[in-house]
Amino acid sequence: MKRPFTDLPRAGPSSPTSLHHEDEEMHQIQRGSDELLSQTGAVSNGSVMSPAPNHADNNNDAKKVKLDTKNPGAPSRVIHIRNIPNEVTEAEIVHLGIPFGKVTNVLVLKGKNQAFLEMSDEVSATTMVNYFTNCTAQLRGRAVYVQFSNHKELKTDQTHSNANPSAQAALQAAQALVNQSDTQGGPNTVLRVIVEHMIYPVTLDVLYQIFSRVGKVLKIVTFTKNNTFQALIQYPDVVTAQAAKMTLDGQNIYNACCTLRIEYSKLSNLNVKYNNDKSRDYTNPSLPTGDPALDSALAIGGMPLAGVTPTAAALGAAGIRLPGQPSPNCVLLVSNLNEEMVTPDALFTLFGVYGDVQRVKILFNKKDNALVQMSEPHQTQLAISHLDKMKTWGKQIRVTLSKHQTVQLPKEGQPDAGLTKDYSNSPLHRFKKPGSKNYQNIYPPSATLHLSNIPPTVDEEQIKEAFTQAGAVVKAFKFFPHASNIKEDARDAGETEEQTGTPTGLVKTPFKDRKMALIQLGSVEEAIGALIKMHNFQLSDSSHLRVSFSKSTI
Repeated sequence: MKRPFTDLPRAGPSSPTSLHHEDEEMHQIQRGSDELLSQTGAVSNGSVMSPAPNHADNNNDAKKVKLDTKNPGAPSRVIHIRNIPNEVTEAEIVHLGIPFGKVTNVLVLKGKNQAFLEMSDEVSATTMVNYFTNCTAQLRGRAVYVQFSNHKELKTDQTHSNANPSAQAALQAAQALVNQSDTQGGPNTVLRVIVEHMIYPVTLDVLYQIFSRVGKVLKIVTFTKNNTFQALIQYPDVVTAQAAKMTLDGQNIYNACCTLRIEYSKLSNLNVKYNNDKSRDYTNPSLPTGDPALDSALAIGGMPLAGVTPTAAALGAAGIRLPGQPSPNCVLLVSNLNEEMVTPDALFTLFGVYGDVQRVKILFNKKDNALVQMSEPHQTQLAISHLDKMKTWGKQIRVTLSKHQTVQLPKEGQPDAGLTKDYSNSPLHRFKKPGSKNYQNIYPPSATLHLSNIPPTVDEEQIKEAFTQAGAVVKAFKFFPHASNIKEDARDAGETEEQTGTPTGLVKTPFKDRKMALIQLGSVEEAIGALIKMHNFQLSDSSHLRVSFSKSTI
């Protein structure tokens, strides 16, 4: 199970309800190495979102704070921060100051729950103190207090501050982030977010869950541009937006994928017309959804979409589960199928492009409908997003989540006519290994197919003839470069020994001698039919063809 990213610092005053608590040290410097959400486990906010309600340190420090608030001190470029959590890191302290200017030094006194932050000038320090006078700063869900220090300069010995490797690393990382911001344009309240390597679905509610950890989110608009999922996210002020950029840029929503690339938008305000799954104005819950039927239902029920914390159902649709909630559904309902063509094996092969199919049942009394059970909830979402409304066997199929939690196998002796099959032990699963590289090579159906596991004894004409006999019209064909380049090509395509899609014991040709190719057919529908027929097609005594959709064209 993937470990959720648990320790995001907060820069704003609000803190949603704690969902989960883990006492792990945060490694803020290693950006992009952790995940922000667990793919199949709980949404976890960790210590950031989980203040201990009756913590003795909280109570004692709160008493101390009351005694010291009368005299905030004269302006200084050194800032005194009190009531910090015991486990806080130098990086988190530095991140508090980054939005206001260059941070030149940091000192954390963990035993005293205090820290000092040195800014490059008094102007930056004054801006920071003034901001947090009106907006309570938080670290790991705990209110911290920011004021000027009596010191004009932060002098430290060899046991503290920038002599400390972790402090030095925090300062260097902060400077690198500031330099990066300088090249991307000035701060703004609106951020443009690009999700790279989006192997698992990312929804508006998931983005809200993540970006709300930094501060109050006002509006979100999502869209797809250049085949990349993007979003515009608006905060109430520049400081919070900058803190979100500094904190989240380069982080992964899920382990090793769905990476956030954040820059400032040229827009200063988002004009949101509808509250739906594509856009949301959290300041105006009364906006219509754009769907007349749904708008009528909401009007009757009085249930606005905006301003509501994402529900378990919404998070479940993204493959995310809250503690105590039932597991999300892994069963798909596939309708409007061609009764004359559909078989369990055909659906296993087609849906197997997007996940490991466990069971398939074609309904006995309604054979243009079928249930397909995947192994993971996020795989059902991949299948829906890529296969719903695709023309297959002359009909536009529909793919939706089923109300069933599992596909039941027929009882022993019960007639089934071969309409139900169990594939849980199939050797043809493409995603058997956790973190399989095949997740990086998932593409929507296209007229060009990627072929692999081709033995050197099979040539272009033999492959084209096999596809022609399967009813496809071959428009173009191209082998990948062979010999010394084949390993690199295989690595680029995500191919490994385990991922050939061939049953154990049948792969005898050395991997380095196998060939890969692209074949372009007459249409996307034709390619879907060819993939169903030709995946695992026996090319020789020891090799079975592996077929997937390609992002390339010939």
